[in-house]
Amino acid sequence: MQKIRKGDDVIIIAGKDKGKRGAVMRTVGEDRVLVQGINTVKKHQKPNPTIGNAGGIIDREMSIHISNVAIYNFISKKSDRVGVIVDNNNNKVRIFKSTGDLIKT
Repeated sequence: MQKIRKGDDVIIIAGKDKGKRGAVMRTVGEDRVLVQGINTVKKHQKPNPTIGNAGGIIDREMSIHISNVAIYNFISKKSDRVGVIVDNNNNKVRIFKSTGDLIKT
């Protein structure tokens, strides 16, 4: 079970965007995530007239390692760790380690 999923609100804990918040748009492989508005880079793009794509320099979001993000707890207004427990129906659910509250998916 992955602790960080698509749609989670995360805070960056390391790197050039440290302290910024964003939503996870998708996971890339096992250990990387794409976060909205985080880790933007300038990419030089060649024009492609068959698609109608103009060339130039574009801003693009690149993936960030999952160890550099932490889930954001709206109750405590801080980053938090994720724990996994088994509920009464034998389903695994994610919780915040500090408060023990369930993470809404």
